[in-house]
Amino acid sequence: MKKIILSIEGMTCSACSNGLEKYLNKQEGIKQASVNLVMANASIEYDEKKLDIEKLNEFVKKAGFKSLGEFKEIKIEGKNKKEKNKFIIFTILAIIFMYIAMGHMINLPTLNIIDMEQNPIGYTICLFIFAIVFIIYGFDIIRNGYKNLIHKTPNMDTLVSIGVLSSFLYSIYSMFLIIKGDISAIHNLYFESVAMVIYFVKLGRYLDGMSKDKTKEAIQKLVKITPEKATIKIDGKEKTVTIDEVKKGNIVISKPGERISVDGKIVEGKAHLDESFITGESKPVNKGIGEKVIAGSINYDGYIEYEAEKIGKESTISEIVKLVVEASNTKAPIAKIADKVSSYFVPIVILLAIITFIIYLILGYNFADSLIVFVTILVVACPCSLGLATPLAIVVAEGLCANNGILVKKSEILENAQKIDTIVFDKTGTLTYGTLKISEIKNYSNIETNKLLQLVGSIEKKSTHPIGKAFTDYLKENKIETLEVKEFGNVSGYGIIGKVNNQKMIIGNAKILKSFNIENIYEKDEKELAEKGNSIIYVVQENKIIALIGVNDIIRKNAKETIEELNKNKIDTIMLTGDNKETAQKIAQDIGITKIRANVLPSEKTQVIKELKAENKKVMMCGDGINDSPALATADIGVSIKSGTDIAMDSADVILTQNNLESILKLIKISKKTIKIIKQNLFWAFFYNVLMLPIAMGLLKPLGIAINPMIASLAMVISSLTVIANTLRLKVEQ
Repeated sequence: MKKIILSIEGMTCSACSNGLEKYLNKQEGIKQASVNLVMANASIEYDEKKLDIEKLNEFVKKAGFKSLGEFKEIKIEGKNKKEKNKFIIFTILAIIFMYIAMGHMINLPTLNIIDMEQNPIGYTICLFIFAIVFIIYGFDIIRNGYKNLIHKTPNMDTLVSIGVLSSFLYSIYSMFLIIKGDISAIHNLYFESVAMVIYFVKLGRYLDGMSKDKTKEAIQKLVKITPEKATIKIDGKEKTVTIDEVKKGNIVISKPGERISVDGKIVEGKAHLDESFITGESKPVNKGIGEKVIAGSINYDGYIEYEAEKIGKESTISEIVKLVVEASNTKAPIAKIADKVSSYFVPIVILLAIITFIIYLILGYNFADSLIVFVTILVVACPCSLGLATPLAIVVAEGLCANNGILVKKSEILENAQKIDTIVFDKTGTLTYGTLKISEIKNYSNIETNKLLQLVGSIEKKSTHPIGKAFTDYLKENKIETLEVKEFGNVSGYGIIGKVNNQKMIIGNAKILKSFNIENIYEKDEKELAEKGNSIIYVVQENKIIALIGVNDIIRKNAKETIEELNKNKIDTIMLTGDNKETAQKIAQDIGITKIRANVLPSEKTQVIKELKAENKKVMMCGDGINDSPALATADIGVSIKSGTDIAMDSADVILTQNNLESILKLIKISKKTIKIIKQNLFWAFFYNVLMLPIAMGLLKPLGIAINPMIASLAMVISSLTVIANTLRLKVEQ
């Protein structure tokens, strides 16, 4: 068996991708096919003895689409301004159309030339022209409905297409009668139904597709983590080249503030490197000769030369990109209630309409009367309420989520969140803040805390060391101005010195004390802070230790309460981190997590998620770094906090915009209520069909009960209004 990913052109909606996927899976020689609408590709596992790429391309063509060959690059189409303007224009046209078609019902003024009573022919032709415009607008729906019918996979598009075309053709027939002089036929025009059904379907797809390109953008941003250019050393001279020109074995130069260009090994110099996007470790790592560097990591403070080892597709970033692409092509078995029901409902309605039409002809009814019954059945079974049942509830639920600081990017999430039984948390940046912060201060002086930190922060501002940022951030957050620093100096590997307010300050680790012959009488306090996972900063003023400051990555607010609540709801919680085991255990113990996986790489994180899913667990992954992207994409639901990187936020299905982990609980609660509302909506949608279909077929005529397409349309409207009213309860109940 061989696996290939083909780029597909021509897919515009889920009906397209689902239809293509079903068609491919029916073909002999294809073991499994998975079509991804967002990535516009098809992942196909096939028997290379029976098939080749040419035959696969032919299958795609027969299904009504075009294969662009093997998937190599990511293309983003996006929602451009032209498309947006087009949608706005059709919104305006829909409003005008409904005004013309139904304004007379509430005595709204209209032009005589298109007035239904004064000029029925002008009125009819006007509606006909509008209907033609909307049919052109919704031609893709009609085309997809036809394709799915041809491939014996009828869906909602098929029913929409048949309903729209039947109503349109019947309305043309009525228009012909009106032109011939039969003015009574004006009550049998359904051009407005044609237009509005198409408009609302397009509206749903437009809103649903606004976040369609996010996955592509996320993957492109992964690639952009690495710089476009690199500085290599040739014959002792520096030369700037594009990243594609770097070859294995080249000596690449990195200076303070620059990103590492390719994966390699340091051959000269040392520097603190921020690799948090890969390892999840919040503290920059000090690396020297012989140690590995990863493309995309940031050089904080040193000059290094490193030998290029992995370039292009072999790089760590490229491996992560590959994992994300593969994860996005792996589909979770999400049950679509409306799709399942419609798979039976659609063919039954079509069959009933055709059979009834034939029976009426056999019984001696004329063609016109038989056609009226045929159209009545299709109109009364029009899937407007069925189409609204799920997406409308989802839209309201997404609004509720947004009000609670939860940004849901895929509608499926609100169907699946209530099924979650396992939540995997990344540590750094998710359960913790992900940046070094001042966690504890032992002040041995009479100096007020903020003034003490003002002294330290003023000197640290001149330093390039990562720990210095914890102090400068504190000053910024508390709006504390820095003081003038004189005689600043760097004591390599130990700390920094300077004069503030004419007093000599020494700031650094315990080693700096020995350099200045200062007795350390606070070793016990140092050990206490270190056991809590802190980096220790000594503050010396005029050769006297005045403070010990612990700098650490502290636990996020509400993390403990969230874990406790999840445990109460019998949802398993697991910590998954690239950090060391000791730090992970300390954090886990503090917040109540008992299951820990430490020292894991990005690919290993993804594997853990896969293992949990293989145990039939419904898994939610909550993370924030690029290293979490593959795991976020692999999980049933990926959640990222707002302070996470853009990559994680784009790879995730849900973003917690208020950085509050308690929002996860709210998401699950809203999901449960949403599913309840959706099921009720589906009931009401089908209640009208079950009630009205026998009447539309004429089975109750002996009792004097019968309807025509107009009443059928009214029933459809009432069905839709019932669904809307029921859905609004979701908002009231919150």
